[in-house]
Amino acid sequence: MLDPLLIVELGVLGLCTGFLAGLLGIGGGMLLVPFLTYILGAKQVGPDLAVKMAIATSMATIVFTSISSVRAHHKRGAVRWDIVTKLAPGIVLGSFAASLGVFALLKGSFLAIFFGLFVSFSATQMFLDKKPAPTRQMPGSAGQMGAGGVIGFLSGLVGAGGGFVSVPFMTWCNVPIHNAVATSAALGFPIALANVIGYVLGGQSVADLPAGSLGYVWLPALGVIATCSVLTAPLGAKAAHNLPVKKLKRVFASLLFALAAYMFWKGVLAS
Repeated sequence: MLDPLLIVELGVLGLCTGFLAGLLGIGGGMLLVPFLTYILGAKQVGPDLAVKMAIATSMATIVFTSISSVRAHHKRGAVRWDIVTKLAPGIVLGSFAASLGVFALLKGSFLAIFFGLFVSFSATQMFLDKKPAPTRQMPGSAGQMGAGGVIGFLSGLVGAGGGFVSVPFMTWCNVPIHNAVATSAALGFPIALANVIGYVLGGQSVADLPAGSLGYVWLPALGVIATCSVLTAPLGAKAAHNLPVKKLKRVFASLLFALAAYMFWKGVLAS
């Protein structure tokens, strides 16, 4: 059972991540993971297991957040479903490769530093509002499947919905920012669902899981966060359509810089 104060804390966390999911097309994983790691550690869960459970539980909330967010974007006709259908197969394959295989093998320090570099580069490109080449378009079906594999794989290792990769990728290919954010929200569902299946199956034989766990997923936290996040995701989606394109890009870039700093910090500590 969760104590009332912890329920309030998880609820506020859910409200914030839901809004971010709708506004920027991300699942809020980078906000959830550190907080859940701390909470699980306070419940005497070992550090390694706490991080893995935080990642898995964060990803599980995206299953619900993405549904709420994408409905709001779809009503405005902003989702590029043609892109979703081409990226989704690669996303599922990449997600399974991460959550069922590499999740337990890679050193966190190497992954964090590499990911921080990648995110910093993407944020710089967006913050400077560098215009894509006028002739650059989304790649063909094979290229989009490959890109989806990368998005799903990275998402599975860090417990995020993929918006930090898919939005810069789509804008680089001349997809308007509002369409990119909306499409990224739609991609969050296959990313989350495939990864959660992997986390549940991969965590079946793990010892010392806390009560209420399904594999690596901590169900009590999932219930509170998901319930609150679906309330604010449509509000974030509405705000996304009311903000100027340049300002939205800079908001997203600022968030990416913060995520990069966090990943660098985690990488240095783990080295």
